[in-house]
Amino acid sequence: MSGHKNTGILISFVLAVGLLSASFTAVLMTSHYNRAQFQLLNGICRSIIDELPEAETVIPAILKDYKNKTAVPEEKSILATYGYRQSDFSKAAPNYGIIFAAAGFLFGGGLFLAAFRHMRRKEMLRIKSLTDYLENVNTGGNGLHLREEEDEFSKLQDEIYKTVTFAYQTRDAALTARQNFAENLANIAHQLKTPITAIHLSLQMMDCPSGKENISQIRRQLERLTHLEEALLLLSRLDAGTLPFEKKEADVFTILTLAADNLQEVLSHAGVSVDIPEGKPARITVDMDWTMEAIMNLLKNCMEHTPAGGVIHCSYEQNPLYTQIIIRDEGEGFAKEDLPHLFERFFRGQNAKSGGIGIGLSLAKELIESQNGTIHAKNNPDSGACFEIRFYSH
Repeated sequence: MSGHKNTGILISFVLAVGLLSASFTAVLMTSHYNRAQFQLLNGICRSIIDELPEAETVIPAILKDYKNKTAVPEEKSILATYGYRQSDFSKAAPNYGIIFAAAGFLFGGGLFLAAFRHMRRKEMLRIKSLTDYLENVNTGGNGLHLREEEDEFSKLQDEIYKTVTFAYQTRDAALTARQNFAENLANIAHQLKTPITAIHLSLQMMDCPSGKENISQIRRQLERLTHLEEALLLLSRLDAGTLPFEKKEADVFTILTLAADNLQEVLSHAGVSVDIPEGKPARITVDMDWTMEAIMNLLKNCMEHTPAGGVIHCSYEQNPLYTQIIIRDEGEGFAKEDLPHLFERFFRGQNAKSGGIGIGLSLAKELIESQNGTIHAKNNPDSGACFEIRFYSH
């Protein structure tokens, strides 16, 4: 749009200059010929008076009378009867009309060429600036800054800027993914090293009187490896976007109750109970099984930090925008410096219990966020940790 606008302005400018030049030339030519005719008539009158002095009193009256009359037709012209033509009386004045016309044409043409050259030079400078910008990007320079201009190249500039910005974002995402991949491999290797070492030590002690205890230790380590393998497989499917979610409308109270029931054995062993008061009906559209898996991970985390005899409190409420679920415990809460990292994979906070692998909260977060939800962790004002989950309606 700006290119057509600039072209229209240029054409209008050239036409205006051309019309001004033509008008100026016409004024000069009219003034020149009027002066030439006046001088010719003045010379004729002077010559008549010199030859006939008595005509001095007659000529002014004739001129005044002639001024009020229309022009005499060519066939009735007295000069024509004497064999004179109009061109015979213009020889005394040089033919400046052609000169003026040529000057106007040259001036207008020169101005047009100057405007065209200026426009062409401006286009070349814009092309050069965009080329330098792309060269700077290709050589690894800072290519995100591009001076904005409104001309026929504006759309091209916008598209180049979008492409470069997307390329930078893609590159940053690839570097971040590569770094995360390396960190995950290191974490996995570290997590596998501990149970494998324990298994080797237990096997070496099988011949001791405490062999049964070693067998139990091997079983626990194998269960830990199995849990780690299942969690890593689930996370990899979430990362690849291949985990199927069968979303259906489900009751929030039912999800919380079933999640607590599935953990009843470990909760009883830890001496911790779960309080889920039934409130107003609240329904969310989620995959019930995977949502229960996320809730169970949060309940297990609260259980590990709740002293024996303590209670894990669950509550929920619904409004037109989202359904909120609150899960809080009666433990010591999160360390302040751990809060920004709680949902990172393999992160273990200062108050983490032994035997964990630091993947439960990360898994819960990804399962919830994959179903149009959010989760935040904070400390209660009095004591204990709190998880705030929101499933949005749209």
